[in-house]
Amino acid sequence: MLSDRIPSPRWREPTRSLPLVWGTYGERYVAGLALIIAGGVGLQGSNTYTNFLLLHGALVYAVGWSILPSRGWRRILVVAPATGQLWLLLTGPFSVWTLTVPYLAWLLVRHRPLRSYVTVLLPIASSIVLPGFFSEYSSMLPALVISLAVLVGSAWLARLLATTKRPRAAASGDPLHLPSETR
Repeated sequence: MLSDRIPSPRWREPTRSLPLVWGTYGERYVAGLALIIAGGVGLQGSNTYTNFLLLHGALVYAVGWSILPSRGWRRILVVAPATGQLWLLLTGPFSVWTLTVPYLAWLLVRHRPLRSYVTVLLPIASSIVLPGFFSEYSSMLPALVISLAVLVGSAWLARLLATTKRPRAAASGDPLHLPSETR
């Protein structure tokens, strides 16, 4: 059938088509992302005088991951590793490599295809370079800002890779895989 061979004009986020028990896609996406960011900032902003921020930040962070629109098993799978990673960041700039854990969790929760996982090389590369410039805990803020910028750029690149379709082999042996009407 001709309509089966013609690609859809627009790519659609895979998680948009999931049936949601509560809320809309946009509400859950924005709320989840906001809670992830707020929980991360809260936990990283703690010190010996504000210990309540440790537990509160971790809880808010975990709730953010658990409400993102995605298949349930994916959200459940990422909550513990991503939250544990957040605590590891408290050790300073040498632990920015651990940001690859929530990045991989993001790719899983957003239902990115396997080919987009190559983008994890960018956060890994930045985590190798950054400790050479930022070694003290007092320089954690610029190290995190740069790391987060790399993560956001990598996530957009992963989305771009997800939107491109790899050509499938034609069943008829046609190397171009074009419908005969368009040749």
